[in-house]
Amino acid sequence: MNKNLKEKLIFSLFGAVTALVVLVTVAILVFIIFRGIGQISWDFISKAPENGMMEGGIFPAIMGTLLLITGSCVLAFPIGVLSGIFMNEYAHENAFKRIVTMMTSNLAGIPSIVFGLFGLALFVNFFKMGVSLMAGCCTLAILVLPVIIRTTEEALKQIDDTYRFSGYALGTSKFKTVFGIILPMAMPNIITGLILSIGRVAGETAPIIFTVAAYYLSEISFSLQSPVMALPYHLYVMATSGIDLEKSRSIAFGTALILMSIVLIMNLLVGGVKRFYSK
Repeated sequence: MNKNLKEKLIFSLFGAVTALVVLVTVAILVFIIFRGIGQISWDFISKAPENGMMEGGIFPAIMGTLLLITGSCVLAFPIGVLSGIFMNEYAHENAFKRIVTMMTSNLAGIPSIVFGLFGLALFVNFFKMGVSLMAGCCTLAILVLPVIIRTTEEALKQIDDTYRFSGYALGTSKFKTVFGIILPMAMPNIITGLILSIGRVAGETAPIIFTVAAYYLSEISFSLQSPVMALPYHLYVMATSGIDLEKSRSIAFGTALILMSIVLIMNLLVGGVKRFYSK
């Protein structure tokens, strides 16, 4: 087999795999839209659930999800970015750095339900937060922290050392070089970690069951000490329970469509910030 033919076969294989991934993604989206679009209405979006959640809407769950996304990202993003900066710019190549890097990578692969149990033991019980918005945000922040740290490290590594040495040569301190030159250049790729975090936080069910999720709430509470409804848990409840299973699953598909839309809108907003920094 000649070199050109082998290259064409390999690229054809890559193209086929990519097309398969796109096809599966589109199929999932079309399926969710087809099953959920009939449930979508202004009342479904703006009203609280009624009659055992078989009527009314999912507005408390929508607001609860937005609060969890905002709170966890506000906690995780600064800590994750600063940790990534320290690991890449300040930490020396030694056993400590290798251990932290290994533990961060392992933390990213831990099942989410383990984070839920950890949040239950630490935040709910030990720190006496109870089942509350604060406990849920802290748990989800720890869940996405490894992703933000690793994304920040990789983004900083892509910046050529020429910029660092140029700053030092001009008499700029390391702090000003890192935060005034290197960090703004790496920010578009760092924001990618935030986009990934939003998607994961919005869709997690296991951690919030133990720390924040309420089965049913007729009103919205913005208190950090109160539990909230959340779209992933509401979707799970409606898909697995209810007297009228067909009706409850229809509501579940509508909830899934709203959840996908929220993640898409927030990703587009964050993507706009990323493009701003890219310019």
